Amino acid sequence: MAGALRVALADDSLLVREGIAQVLARNGMEVVASCKDLPSLLDAVDAEQPDVVLTDIRMPPTQKDEGIQAARLLRERAPSAGVIVLSQFVDPSYALALLESGSDRRGYLLKERVHDGAQLLEAVETVAEGGSVIDPRVVEALVSANTKAQDSPLAELTPRELEVLGEIAQGKSNAAIGESLVLTKRAVEKHINAIFLKLNLSDAGDVSKRVKAALLFLAEDGRGDSPS
Repeated sequence: MAGALRVALADDSLLVREGIAQVLARNGMEVVASCKDLPSLLDAVDAEQPDVVLTDIRMPPTQKDEGIQAARLLRERAPSAGVIVLSQFVDPSYALALLESGSDRRGYLLKERVHDGAQLLEAVETVAEGGSVIDPRVVEALVSANTKAQDSPLAELTPRELEVLGEIAQGKSNAAIGESLVLTKRAVEKHINAIFLKLNLSDAGDVSKRVKAALLFLAEDGRGDSPS
């Protein structure tokens, strides 16, 4: 993208907002708004038109799921804006709720990732470019719940295919999967084709669709064993 990425922050903790703002500023991003609740965030997005919104999952006025609400509302109010929800909850249901209206330009990260500037910056850049980012620990929780079920289609996947599926659900491209798992491009494509054939996900095309397809499959298959 041309120019510095413009980011709006939302968290009811001023210290958290200031900490994130410092990380972003040190890496050439511009913080255009710092908000403490959902209404002020929506107003700021209307006024500033940021490239990416970084928002806490629970804020005033209800302290329930304001971050998810923001992501949903901004699909119509600011469709070109990426939204990353920051949460302390590993519960996959939050991530799935975030993706209900589409997985492109959406991210779900645990707040502990904020301390790792590199991971946070990579997530901001990914959603700004139209991609998806799901925290690895959330994906691990879903995969773990499913692999314990004897009748799960995941039982048909090889250990390597399970690893690749986990990478897909995090929003990684084929090239990034290959780098992470030390596989050639051809090997990655072969594993993905086998996975999607076994799980009836062959219609999933681009990265965002693959993320949503993988997560929805994992959630549907393991709903009864989802972690608390």
